[in-house]
Amino acid sequence: MSSEIPPASEIPAALPKGRRVWIVVGALVTGASCLAVSGVNDRARSKQEVAAWTEAQVVPTVRVVRPTAGSAEQEVVLPGTLAAFETGSLFARASGYITAWNKDIGAHVAKDEVLATISAPDLDQQLEQARGQLVQLRAAVEQAQATADLGKVTDQRTAQLVAQGWSSKQQGDQDHLTAAAAAAALSVAKANVVAQQAAVARLEQLQGFEQIRAPFDGVVTARNVDVGNLVNAGGTTGGALFQVADIHRMRIYVNVPQAFLGELAPGVRATLHLPGQKETFEATLVSTSNSLAETSRTAVIELQADNPDGKLWPGAFAEVHFHMPADRGILSVPLTALVFGAHGMQVAALDADDRVVLKPVRLGRNLGGRVEIESGIAASDRLVDNPLESIGTGDRVAVANPEPNPNPVARGSDAPASAKAGPS
Repeated sequence: MSSEIPPASEIPAALPKGRRVWIVVGALVTGASCLAVSGVNDRARSKQEVAAWTEAQVVPTVRVVRPTAGSAEQEVVLPGTLAAFETGSLFARASGYITAWNKDIGAHVAKDEVLATISAPDLDQQLEQARGQLVQLRAAVEQAQATADLGKVTDQRTAQLVAQGWSSKQQGDQDHLTAAAAAAALSVAKANVVAQQAAVARLEQLQGFEQIRAPFDGVVTARNVDVGNLVNAGGTTGGALFQVADIHRMRIYVNVPQAFLGELAPGVRATLHLPGQKETFEATLVSTSNSLAETSRTAVIELQADNPDGKLWPGAFAEVHFHMPADRGILSVPLTALVFGAHGMQVAALDADDRVVLKPVRLGRNLGGRVEIESGIAASDRLVDNPLESIGTGDRVAVANPEPNPNPVARGSDAPASAKAGPS
């Protein structure tokens, strides 16, 4: 028997009028009920879809990174400045005019080789005058010697005559004092000769400075004189006449941050990389300044490198790559993985359900883009990179890269995957 309600036009007219009305009303009520139920079901389904979409939008999508195990050797790169093993700035010690220069910049010179010549006529005349005075003083010594000898003989004779009564005692005293005065005059004359000899030697040495000579084997790195230039003795206010550098071995000076000084001891090796050169050079640390600059908290260290081919130039900039022993148990993470909050420095690790677990960590050295973690994480941890400031323990996240390298090893190290930076 069909449950469909016939339209009002099909209801038999023979039915009573009241019964027909009730049939029509029942049909309308039934239709309205069906429409209401259908609308309620549609609204419930829409609410569920909206709730699911909203929940999906609330869960952030993150990128995870793994801690990096250390290698047996760590590399620290710092800027350095090259300097010659020895540098000589040559100034004039004799006043005069430059008559010739023999070596230009870039010339290789040997020790005592003449670089330039100064004409100093005033100095030459002073030397000749001093030598003439020395001759006079030596003659004065001979004269004083003769006077002293005569005075001594006279004194001895007078003393005998006084003893025999042939001469007065006054005459004896007079001859004795005359002999003493002659001896003193001889001493003065000899002293004058010594002083004049020193003056002559000084002028002869200054005359030797009329030729500017190389102080050691090296290369002329600067020439600031030309023929006819007037130079003054002892002038150090202007530029040096010549600059000579010994570059057979180079010094490299590096300002090292305080955090790395404990591992930089004499004997540590380093590699030099110079801009514009494909070749690298080996250097060795030889000494440190044992003092920190208060403004930068860095100390100056000195390395030395052989330079037999002269490819390293004084004043050049170099990237100094230090090769230092490292602890394989120390892990490092990107700086972007750190979370700084009220509870100190933390990292946002993920559990098996991709929920956040904030872990406090203790930081080690800052390596630039990465930082060492001394304790607080394990090598197997998955850490959120660039976490939101509002992230908290228990938050669910969606992982954009679900399978990162389980334990990337820095610089080809074979450190085990279970290496830890400390208790987690």
